Amino acid sequence: MLLSLQSNSNVAVIGASGGIGRAFVELLAADSNVATIHALSRSQPAWPSAKVQGHYLDLTDERSIEAAAAATGDERLDLVIVASGILHRGKELQPEKTMRGLTAEALEEVFAVNTIGPALVAKHFLPRLRSHHKAVFAALSARVGSISDNRLGGWASYRMSKSALNMLIRTLSIEQSRLRPQSILVALHPGTVDTLLSKPFAGRVDPSRLFSPADSARQLLQVINGLQEDDTGGFFAYDGSRIDF
Repeated sequence: MLLSLQSNSNVAVIGASGGIGRAFVELLAADSNVATIHALSRSQPAWPSAKVQGHYLDLTDERSIEAAAAATGDERLDLVIVASGILHRGKELQPEKTMRGLTAEALEEVFAVNTIGPALVAKHFLPRLRSHHKAVFAALSARVGSISDNRLGGWASYRMSKSALNMLIRTLSIEQSRLRPQSILVALHPGTVDTLLSKPFAGRVDPSRLFSPADSARQLLQVINGLQEDDTGGFFAYDGSRIDF
């Protein structure tokens, strides 16, 4: 599956206990080209393979992120996937329909998980990417984070946090290209996936466009496998098409 990466690749999946994150772990565990998977999340479910090493990571705590990076050991990583994200949380946090729904508390929570957390993951994990060979840092974004594609409005905090994440990826890709030219940093849109994040809104989606976590993760791994050096800093959908910022 990941034939474009180094054989016996080492992978880290952040948000590994979530719907898409767990699907990534399970698919990578079945990939003969993958030697080790570091599954990082606040909860640690049972994992399907001896290849998988579970580590605690809290995206809202930089000390936790730094410790998790150290826990991956001295080995270099070929792929880091940030599969975490937040859109809603009970009645306390819901995507805004209008500007009247904006609150500082909601903005802080959404940005902490969708933007600041991935930024700190990049800070501590990018130095661990393998040199002199293709290595990928991929963060799950969302098409609604595209400024040029925004025609409906609403969901301000979520849209803003994903737009900021896209800018982070673009900015760090420039810096990383000077340090490790074969590193590729991308933001990825997984489509609408049948997970807890999308569940309240799945009824509005054509069933043929609602992906299972496994299908979405499989498509995204195909995109990652096909990435070239000049794709770094880009924003790609599950089908490999480039999304305008």
